[in-house]
Amino acid sequence: MNCLAYLASSALRWNLILLLSAFLFCSCLSEQTPEFALTEVKEKKMHETENEEVTVEDELDPEDQEAFYPTREWQTVKPGQAVPAGLHMRLNLQTGKNEARIPDPENEKNGMKYKKKDKRLGKVNVDSNLYTPQELKKALAKFKEGVTESTEEEKAKLEGIKQKFRPIDELKKEFEELNMQIETDFEIMTKLISKFNSSNSSLDEKAAALNDLEYYVHQVDNAQNMLCVGGLQLVINELNGTEAVLKELSAFVLGSALSSNPKVQVEAIEGGALQKLLMILGTEQPLSLKKKALFALSSMLRHFPYAQQQFLKHGGLQILRSFFREKGAEVLCIRVVTLLYDMIVEKALLHDFEGNSEQMKEKIEQYEQINLVPVIMEQGWCTIISDLLGMPEHDTREKVLKTVHLLMASCRDQYREDQKLNSTLNILRREYEELVSEEQKSGENDSYFRELLINVNEILQNLR
Repeated sequence: MNCLAYLASSALRWNLILLLSAFLFCSCLSEQTPEFALTEVKEKKMHETENEEVTVEDELDPEDQEAFYPTREWQTVKPGQAVPAGLHMRLNLQTGKNEARIPDPENEKNGMKYKKKDKRLGKVNVDSNLYTPQELKKALAKFKEGVTESTEEEKAKLEGIKQKFRPIDELKKEFEELNMQIETDFEIMTKLISKFNSSNSSLDEKAAALNDLEYYVHQVDNAQNMLCVGGLQLVINELNGTEAVLKELSAFVLGSALSSNPKVQVEAIEGGALQKLLMILGTEQPLSLKKKALFALSSMLRHFPYAQQQFLKHGGLQILRSFFREKGAEVLCIRVVTLLYDMIVEKALLHDFEGNSEQMKEKIEQYEQINLVPVIMEQGWCTIISDLLGMPEHDTREKVLKTVHLLMASCRDQYREDQKLNSTLNILRREYEELVSEEQKSGENDSYFRELLINVNEILQNLR
């Protein structure tokens, strides 16, 4: 009996607990109902707001949909839209979408303001109430197109700038035309040589071709290319021609091609250029032709010992000596003295050069076979050269003084017996002493006449 009473009382207690739990659960449900109703109202209001925003956004371009324009009401943030920093964000549990809005004024007082940040431009305060979506759309369209409203002054300035420059298409077209007309030096030289060698070309055309050809052969490569087309031999053969103007221009071309060009020097001497040039210089010819022939001869002899040997062998010094007996040939005489001076110095400098290469040894052996100074002494060049000191030009005197000083060791006996030379040197000394004194008074540091005076005094000292 006691057991039954205990069971009954236990069952009664569990029933009371279950009834109390049910009552509390119902009470909670009744309290939540108004809240759910309020949420439905709010969501309905949000849906209306969203519909209004959609209507506005539908008027915008598809590219503008990416921009999010915040207001003080909650708006749905669509996928891909850029949301400015500083907005309030929330997740709508009913729709599952993100929403954002501008903070309330009460929060703004606490320092929370909407700001649009740009890494390049810095912070810019934006009030969305001042701009409508349509205005933002127009501004964004202009920004994308890079178009700004220009004043009439700016348009005129831009037009003036355009007129100063030519269109790129026009320039490209002209460059294409120019490229089609560009010719290499080799092609131009080939045409010039063909025109010079053509029997249909007039005398003036041949002369013009040679004159143009001389311009190109100054370059070492062009002069060597002239060998490939046979131009060098044509020029050498023309030295025996009948037209003086063509002979003169041919010698001019030859001299320019020979200058510091060993390959052309070898080809020229093998082609008979040396004999033809000596023939012109040893016969009665116009002075202008002899000038060009002497220029070509000098270009051939300089730094070419084999040509110097052949020059002496063919009596070249005797031919050049004849210039000193001709009237009006002083310019040729000075050039001859300069050539002799250079040839003597070449050999002297080579002896001072220290080199063990086979090529240098061979070159020294070639120069050893040139006996220029002994031939100068035998043919009386010592006096012939010193007599040029009587010329009035200082430049001529400078070249002659250097040559006399260079020949002093070999020509000392002849110079000591030459009373005319001693008298001329004393006159020059007094003259240059006065000029040096005038230079000192004027404050000139680089004294040209001082150098000449030193040369005169050194020669006089060696003659004592």
